Amino acid sequence: MERSRPLSIRLWELYYLVVALALAVAIALLDGYSPIPRMLAVGAIAGMAALYLLGTRPRILSNRQNTLVAAAYLPLFALAVACVPHATWMLFAVIPIFFMTTALRTAVVLVVIVNIIPVVLELRAAPGGIALDLMIAVISTAAGVCMGVWITRMAEQSNQRAQLIAELEASRAELARLSHEAGVAAERNRLAGEIHDTLAQGFTSIITLIQAVDPVLRDERLALAVRTARENLTESRAMVAALTPSALTSASLPFAVRRSTARFTEESGVPCSFRITGDERALPTRAEVVLLRAAQESLTNVRRHAGAQETAVVLAYTPTSVRLVARDDGCGFDPATSSGFGLSGMRARASELGGTLVIRSSPADGTVLELEIPA
Repeated sequence: MERSRPLSIRLWELYYLVVALALAVAIALLDGYSPIPRMLAVGAIAGMAALYLLGTRPRILSNRQNTLVAAAYLPLFALAVACVPHATWMLFAVIPIFFMTTALRTAVVLVVIVNIIPVVLELRAAPGGIALDLMIAVISTAAGVCMGVWITRMAEQSNQRAQLIAELEASRAELARLSHEAGVAAERNRLAGEIHDTLAQGFTSIITLIQAVDPVLRDERLALAVRTARENLTESRAMVAALTPSALTSASLPFAVRRSTARFTEESGVPCSFRITGDERALPTRAEVVLLRAAQESLTNVRRHAGAQETAVVLAYTPTSVRLVARDDGCGFDPATSSGFGLSGMRARASELGGTLVIRSSPADGTVLELEIPA
């Protein structure tokens, strides 16, 4: 019997009350017994019904055990059987209660006691004729214990399954929460990388151009600053709309990289060559975004830190991958001590696509950056 299911509880209550009511009516209508014993037997059965409703039922519903409440059925049952032996039929309702409200060993003891009661009463009334009653008591005890053990085992398995389901639901809810938090963190990091590689670089260019204004190149520099600001505005709108670089929405990856190198030369005055090797082909949008951002980030680092005299960018297509190589002859750096957000973000985006980022550099020896993505 599954205690956790309200339907099973209702069916059990219906069974118990039907047995008690039918037995009480049958005893009230029996011939051969005086009214007082019949009234006492009916009263004892009514007492057991009241004990169930007031004491046992709440414990069944809440899965609480109480030996005293279960043992309280014994004197009521003994009174009913002492007055009318036919009240022994109440065993069919009382025995299950023992297993539902007490531990297994306690329930077995109570079953033995409740089956001995009719034998003891019969022994007092007719000392020589208890053989049949004793045999019935043994059979009833064995059957009751077997049935009770089966019911208990089923209830334990049901409770274990219910507990396992609850734990699985809790684990799934926790997993969903952690997954959501991880997704939020990943999206936050991705957006941070996008902003770093687009808007931040553009604003840096604007600041550099404005600071470098002189009377001779004023108009040219200011025009370039305005154009950079407009491109930044376009990038921000593209990020809001689809999070795809605007340079890739209307042009191919090689064209976008070539335009980035040309703008780098225009803004910094450092020559930057660009060439393509292999057979050019269309790539997944995510792969193109990572390659373009890598080119933009590497050129930004050259302009801000390298002090290079020249730089070169190569976009190499192979049958199984696409590789972006950026070289400069600047001051170089120690990759092991670099903690910039740009390089770490570049490496993370490459890793998401199964790619790799390799940086070869040393102080005063220039830098080579290679980012390769399967495609």
